[in-house]
Amino acid sequence: MKKINFKTQVAFAFVGFLALALVSCERGFSDEITLATYPETPEVFTDFPVGLTDAFFVSFDPAGGANVNGFGTDENEAYKGNSSIRIDVPDSGDPEGNYIGGIFLDRGNGRDLTNYDALTFWAKGAITAEVGLFGFGTDFQGDKYAVGLNNIALSTDWKQYTIPIPDPTKLVQEKGMFIFAAGTASTNGLGYTFWIDEIKFEKLGTIGQVRNSIFSGEDVSMSSFNDAIIQITGISQTRNLGDGTDVTVDIAAGYLDYESSDLTVAKVNELGQITIVGAGNAVITASAYGIETAGSLTLTSLGDFTLPTAPTHAAADVISIFSDVYTNVNIDFYNGYWEPWQTTTSNDFDINGDNILSYDSFNFVGHQFSDPTVDASDMTHFHMDVYIPGTLAAGAKLKVTIKDFGANNEDGGGDDTTQTFTISGADLSGDAWSSIDVALSLSSKTRVGQFVFENDGSDLTKLYMDNVYFYKQ
Repeated sequence: MKKINFKTQVAFAFVGFLALALVSCERGFSDEITLATYPETPEVFTDFPVGLTDAFFVSFDPAGGANVNGFGTDENEAYKGNSSIRIDVPDSGDPEGNYIGGIFLDRGNGRDLTNYDALTFWAKGAITAEVGLFGFGTDFQGDKYAVGLNNIALSTDWKQYTIPIPDPTKLVQEKGMFIFAAGTASTNGLGYTFWIDEIKFEKLGTIGQVRNSIFSGEDVSMSSFNDAIIQITGISQTRNLGDGTDVTVDIAAGYLDYESSDLTVAKVNELGQITIVGAGNAVITASAYGIETAGSLTLTSLGDFTLPTAPTHAAADVISIFSDVYTNVNIDFYNGYWEPWQTTTSNDFDINGDNILSYDSFNFVGHQFSDPTVDASDMTHFHMDVYIPGTLAAGAKLKVTIKDFGANNEDGGGDDTTQTFTISGADLSGDAWSSIDVALSLSSKTRVGQFVFENDGSDLTKLYMDNVYFYKQ
């Protein structure tokens, strides 16, 4: 396998504004200024990267677990021609990173893709594994028009894949030519190899039946507070391909147009960020091509919101799971949606830069940070801030379980250890923040990887959280 250089420097284009300004001193600006145009090159990779530098591949961050050693070309495998891109997905226990992924970046001025309606490519696997993500539009510079096809099953024979462009008119100057991410969730931790070839944008003319969704097509309701910023989620598009099959892709918010029924309550920008500006009710909807999108948000503003007291522990004495004051550890999730038993939904929000976890229909929820687990040996206490909106119900209780996965967990050793405690009575308040500190008594604290929060059978169905961390006293 031949390795491809994947430097991460960014090229900057010089704009000749000064020269234009000097010319304009002698004569006025022309009324016939021609707008800049960009190359319409459709090919991304054939036998070689097309119209890209040798530093076109930009890996995901190794600090987040990305392995940078498995990307290159292969002169012994190709769908067409003499070469293909070869991806060696690492084993789940690889110390240099347990997944591989990144983007193909146009380091020039970008490309005009407005004349195409799809990205196509060919791929095959050494085994029938599942790749987590293929797509385009991610440039690590805002990702305004990103598109992602998730959980793609590979065949051991070459197969063509098609990713529709949600709205080609948006892609006047696109730099994100391709993206992929692959791990070993489908192979029980076993690494594997796959190949990609003939990546290009095309005008197929056979893609139709546009169906867009926000909030996964559901009409949802939530309450929040003034100055909160809420991100529209569950944004996708389903298209019908020429062979009659449907394909659904996750799309960036920038592909849709948004509307608020009451701008004195809430405003929404082109990035799908809703800002609450006043008390009352508003309905947030979206559309594209003049066609209303499935799904909506009915929003109730409850007025002003008080943030919790900022933590004062020194950063060196803290292992943070969720806080804007400290750097958080690598997180698997803050809500695992453990079906079929869990009913808890997330409606997280941001108040002036302070992110708040918000849980509705709460019965239990998990925070997991198992990749990697946390060595909390030096930590003495657990801290969290909890806000329960409304009047606190009589007998309200919040049960917390901290789990250490044990040294033999990966081998099925079953040596997990837990610490469980219940918060109730005077330690909880309604319509106010409760600051909780508990001494750690886990018999092992070297592989801590999970918190579970439960309402413990009580009438506690909604809560907010902030500043969840371990600290050393």
